Amino acid sequence: MATPVLALKHTLARFCPVVFTSLLWRTLPGTRPAAARRMSLAGETLRPLEGVRVLDLTRVLAGPFATMILADLGAEVIKVERPGAGDDTRVWGPPFIGSESVYFLSINRNKKSIAVDLKHPRGVKIIKELAAVCDVLVENFIPGKLSQMSLGYEQLSRVNPRLIYCSISGYGQTGPQCQSPGYDSIASAVSGMMHITGPEGGEPVRPGVAMTDLATGLYAHGAVMAALLHRHKTGGGVHIDCNLLSSQVSCLSHIAANFLNAGKEAKRWGTAHESIVPYQGFRTRDGHVVVAAGNDKQFIKVCEVLQLTELTQQPHYKTNKLRVHNRSFRKRQLIG
Repeated sequence: MATPVLALKHTLARFCPVVFTSLLWRTLPGTRPAAARRMSLAGETLRPLEGVRVLDLTRVLAGPFATMILADLGAEVIKVERPGAGDDTRVWGPPFIGSESVYFLSINRNKKSIAVDLKHPRGVKIIKELAAVCDVLVENFIPGKLSQMSLGYEQLSRVNPRLIYCSISGYGQTGPQCQSPGYDSIASAVSGMMHITGPEGGEPVRPGVAMTDLATGLYAHGAVMAALLHRHKTGGGVHIDCNLLSSQVSCLSHIAANFLNAGKEAKRWGTAHESIVPYQGFRTRDGHVVVAAGNDKQFIKVCEVLQLTELTQQPHYKTNKLRVHNRSFRKRQLIG
């Protein structure tokens, strides 16, 4: 859980950058404190990323979600926030626990937090000094913004050639949309995710959680893990380009493949499945029930449980292919 430090105007005013960062480093030993070790998944056994240090320049969801996973795996994550305001999500809510929103706490556990003014020369110097002793840096600024502050990949890789620099953006580091800010809902709509989410015949629906942000965070975390392995083999750092749109398009899976390879446009099915029947939620007299018969054998078992074995003998429902073709099954049967 992040531990806020006083705003830069109260903290850095008392320390020059060297003194401030040396104080910080003394709290970042090679092995984690005893309290942190007790959180290990297997007693005192080292977690996979024990000893890896991550400099987290991200805010809101996709980036913090990625760095939180790294922290959960044992990495030491130093979260850099704006003096005074902190991460945008600190004040999102309610509900709140103390002065912090539950939203913020849900994606920033196991991190240490400092406040640094990146627009101030001393703040830039602090970030450079931290980058020199970190293994990974994760940021989600608009492409080119950190380079203007002398904190881009090219500048920091000269400070630390082994640095893994992960950039998370809305539409990638290059291209016509690269300067556009990235928002989960917009990327969800542009990618086609909203087009396939919602009730059959109804309006597009945003998923109940920010799936585009979360998917991007997962891809970023995986890319960082791969980059750590790559550095172990080669000794060099890399620049990772991870963005919301590409991540969500990738997650369209067979839906995207159907269109690209067969020209078949997807539609909204509510809780149903385009290719499997029955595989959806049904309203009953006392609530809802979800049936997921993934193959013909499971369909027979479902019918046995529901005491509807006669359905297995009907020609229209013998195979999943026939059940998909005769979709009226899901509206007429199983509802009681």
